[in-house]
Formats: sequence, structure tokens, C-alpha cells
Amino acid sequence: MLKAQVTPEQLKAIKRSYLNVISLFMDKENVKGEFIRCLLKWGFQLDLTPADLKNIHLDFDQLRFQQPEDRVQKLESIYHLVYMIYLDKVVEDVELEVASEYARMLGFKENVVNDLFKSIATAKDDGPQLRDVRQEVIDFLKMNQTD
Repeated sequence: MLKAQVTPEQLKAIKRSYLNVISLFMDKENVKGEFIRCLLKWGFQLDLTPADLKNIHLDFDQLRFQQPEDRVQKLESIYHLVYMIYLDKVVEDVELEVASEYARMLGFKENVVNDLFKSIATAKDDGPQLRDVRQEVIDFLKMNQTD
């Protein structure tokens, strides 16, 4: 379902961000069961395959969190996650909780997830489906300088 709604480049970026989210939670000593279920659901939504891991030269035993280099890349990673949550039109509280926790771990206030979600939800009325994610993230940061 997700593949039909994004470009191949966007899907690749979303999958890369998803794998980074997985690795960050894998590094935690205790992860709530509902978070694990949510992370697995997202993997199924993305149709994640062993080939995806091979294409980015990763295996789950070698999966390590890579801190995004700057604030824009951090927010872009959160944006990919929120965008993926939005695309299936079913938003569960636990999904927003996981995304908020991820945002917090990257140094943002948890409300950034709600703000991004609102921006994505209202953007569909603003124009074409193909989007410049990076520019949207930069614009979002400019409008929300305080996090």
C-alpha cells in the first residue's frame, strides 16, 4: 500500500529512517511490548525484505543506530516516520507514542510529532503528491525555531 503513495527514492529514505528507529530501540535495555508490535507493524507496512537490508549493506546483527548529522537530518528522520504513520490512514496512539519517544531521543520536544502530523495532514490540500521532504523539513524548522 505504501509503495503506491511514494516515489522509490522516498520509500528508500523512509526505510532507512525506519531501520534507524529500530536500531535505536534495540539499544534500549527495556522496550515495551506494544512498541515492539508497532515497530513490526511498520516493517510489514514497508514490505521490508532481506533484500532491503542487503541493498543498504545491513544485517540485523550489524544494525546500529546512526545519529543523524544535524538538526535537519534528525527532523527529516522523524518526518519520515510520521509520514509513514499517516499514509495508512490508521493512526494508533502507540504509533504516536513511539514516534514521540524517538523524537525525544533525538533531542526534540515530543510535541514535534503532533506538529509534523498536522503539517502532513493539511499538506494534501496544498498541492501535488510528489513532495520535497527536505525542503518541507527546513521550512518546518524555520517556522518552529524553538523545537
